[in-house]
Amino acid sequence: MSQLLRVQCFNVSRDGFGAGEGQSLERPFGHGDATALFSWAGATASWVNRTGPGGTRGLDDYMTRAHTHNVGAEIMGRNKFGPQRGPWENHEWQGWWGDNPPFRTPVFVLTHHERPSFTLADTTFHFLDAKPAEALARAKEAADGRDVRLGGGVATVLEFLEADLIDTMHIAVAPVDLGQGERLWESHTELLDRFHLDSVPSPSGVTHLLFWRR
Repeated sequence: MSQLLRVQCFNVSRDGFGAGEGQSLERPFGHGDATALFSWAGATASWVNRTGPGGTRGLDDYMTRAHTHNVGAEIMGRNKFGPQRGPWENHEWQGWWGDNPPFRTPVFVLTHHERPSFTLADTTFHFLDAKPAEALARAKEAADGRDVRLGGGVATVLEFLEADLIDTMHIAVAPVDLGQGERLWESHTELLDRFHLDSVPSPSGVTHLLFWRR
């Protein structure tokens, strides 16, 4: 079975933004109500049951469960890992997720500045100055036959789209507008020359866009 590069549970606004402007330690997703982009996932049983009972079932929960299914490694951009820019001045920063990150796989962080790998719980973070194809080759090797998830942010997804390396994408379009920030697209129809598409509306108000390579 071939390994896939998947974008899974990636969230954008109706006007195509995956994050607001001005990321900071206090505002990881930038200006405005950017947290509304993924509130649909936070309401599901698969998400809530990480810490306790409750949460919704149905389509949104199914999509949330798929986030980790058959994933053996993740690639992410530096801005998903943290708010620092330029050379790493603070190695004490180990990501937004605390001592027990949710990945439970090797994670490859794309950066132009060297930093040693480190492990938290069952997640090891590696830092790569690499082109998309090289980073994907490293991640596939580490994934041990399972798929690789491309975690974002927007600039990283666009870079891998430009390199024509993405096999499938699940993009959740939230019923909010951000107006500015990091934009994934003007319209999702821009991708239909390379991808098939199913569009599945959810009772939560989110529309799940499922792309797979033609």
